[in-house]
Amino acid sequence: MASSSHLNWLIVRDTNAFLLKQRNIKKPFSKERNNLTNLSSFRYSGLVHKRTVGVVPTDDNKGFTLEYKKGRCYNKPQKAAVSVTFKAGPRRALRNLKRHLVNNKYRRDLTQCALRKASAILRSQKPVKGKKEKKTAKPKAE
Repeated sequence: MASSSHLNWLIVRDTNAFLLKQRNIKKPFSKERNNLTNLSSFRYSGLVHKRTVGVVPTDDNKGFTLEYKKGRCYNKPQKAAVSVTFKAGPRRALRNLKRHLVNNKYRRDLTQCALRKASAILRSQKPVKGKKEKKTAKPKAE
């Protein structure tokens, strides 16, 4: 018998291995997979939902990978996990990511968060521009 995601969240929310609790922080962080914002909340949890979305950088740092779980293979974790790599230019990759999530009628509440995270990953992969040295004026020889 399958339990609901709400019941699973009530069981797991305070005691799971992925929590990062600290003093003076109201909302603890979470290191779990497929959690787009790294916050420990029901909405973004990758543990309790049948369908989850995650965006991670590729191994060669030239794009990002969309990792998601299919809802119909909930009891078969090996078949449920799917990953798609986006390596085209940044604008094209973000457009394809949005199209992929919207056309497959994936969780609409996570689409904007996925785009934000993918954009941050692509921004971090840009080469850093070197600072130009200022030329100092040579003193005039008299």
